[in-house]
Amino acid sequence: METEPKPRDDKSEPFSGAYFLGLVITIAVGLALVTFGSIAPPLIGGLVVAFLLGLTVTPQYARWFLVAGLFSAVMGFMAGETLVAWGGVGIVISSLVVWLRVKS
Repeated sequence: METEPKPRDDKSEPFSGAYFLGLVITIAVGLALVTFGSIAPPLIGGLVVAFLLGLTVTPQYARWFLVAGLFSAVMGFMAGETLVAWGGVGIVISSLVVWLRVKS
């Protein structure tokens, strides 16, 4: 016998406008990272921005980001693209932190 699903008592949002506020915060942080990465010297900009973004990786995929970071660093240094090279180093460091320290 089929039963009707019970209606949820809670709201879909934590508070009115929560998802809109989350969107605004996400866009602001993204713009701040892009601005910082373009203003800072290549070593600092690439390393810091890639490191911070690399910390958001799921531990399940951290080793693949480690491989991508190594590839990016090697290719960046070989081509003389310092922003890409140091970004790869930042991804390698953050992937190691996530892979070794964060329990999934």
